[in-house]
Amino acid sequence: MSHPADDPLAPALPGTLPAELRAELVAFRRDLHMHPELGNQEFRTTAALKDRLERAGLRPRVLATGTGLVCDIGTVDGTPGSAAGERLALRADIDALPIPDTKTVDYASTVPGRAHACGHDVHTTVVLGAGLVLADLARQGRLPRPVRLLFQPAEEVLPGGAAEAVECGVLDGVGQILAVHCDPRVDAGRIGLRTGPITSACDRLEVTLEGPGGHTARPHLTTDMVTAAARVAVDVPALIARRVDARAGLAVTWGRLESGHACNVIPQRAALSGTVRCLDLHAWRQAPDLVHAAIDEVATLHGAKSQIDYVRGVPPVVNEVDSVQLLHDAMAARRGTASVEDTEQSLGGEDFSWYLEHVPGAMARLGVRPPGELSSLDLHRGDFDVDEHAITVGVELFTAAALL
Repeated sequence: MSHPADDPLAPALPGTLPAELRAELVAFRRDLHMHPELGNQEFRTTAALKDRLERAGLRPRVLATGTGLVCDIGTVDGTPGSAAGERLALRADIDALPIPDTKTVDYASTVPGRAHACGHDVHTTVVLGAGLVLADLARQGRLPRPVRLLFQPAEEVLPGGAAEAVECGVLDGVGQILAVHCDPRVDAGRIGLRTGPITSACDRLEVTLEGPGGHTARPHLTTDMVTAAARVAVDVPALIARRVDARAGLAVTWGRLESGHACNVIPQRAALSGTVRCLDLHAWRQAPDLVHAAIDEVATLHGAKSQIDYVRGVPPVVNEVDSVQLLHDAMAARRGTASVEDTEQSLGGEDFSWYLEHVPGAMARLGVRPPGELSSLDLHRGDFDVDEHAITVGVELFTAAALL
């Protein structure tokens, strides 16, 4: 497989991956891929990370939640050019998804109904690899700022494991935080960057409608529950779209509607569930009140009582300008400016946003598509896979960011 080469004119930086470490990291990623674990159940993954970091002479600490860990490299006091609060955090999410792995590769998941179909195994391996390189540089006295490795559990579990990790103190002493997310639309050897919002807010919505049912011959004596549910499904998204600025991108989308069991019986209950996504942080904070009001209005109009379970998910990831510039400069130093491209805001949610409520930082899109491939396998698919050259690129990106 051919990949973009390093820019020969880019400034030389220490920390380039030797072939032996590249091979080890690919093997580590494949081992994680074969043994995926769901959120807050990542015990094997945590143990594997802890063991490798300890063998590198580091002192990782398992989070109080029982899975995930943090590991500091370098000290704040006495590190040239550093001061309290200037530790750089590199974050990886370590959990998998509850979907079957459908690939025919020798490193496919060995756990039925579980797969690393979002690239978290790559994120984890990238941060591990960066930690191993930076630890070696720290021993040589060549690390200009202290670094914290953060391996976070339960990213796929709303409202996201990041919020609980923050409560565990993982940001104490951190002045900036960086992350990557696999992007199958970007070629391996490249990254995508965006200043400002790069993901969407994502909340979960469960609605139950109730009312007196009856015979379909006499709907006027009942609450026509199927019609009421249908109107909620159709009218609520339209109402929401007219009550916020269209540029906020606030959207209610249903994924489930259930009601009734017989063709001649008007049911007494209906249930809907879906997601609320939003591109704008201010509008996201208004969303629960707006959604509650719209559902109540439509349900009441049709004689139904509504019960609403609005589960807060994650706000948008809003990339801070200086952190984006750091990622840009780091990638340019390794592979030249041509290896950096603009990326659009995604409607997907990412709990990295919780860290950015407390410290500045940014997330980059890490290219994982084989160069020359015209099609791409989307995230959250059982056949999702990556070009493993992306691991080297991610490690060198983070290493360069810590050295600049």
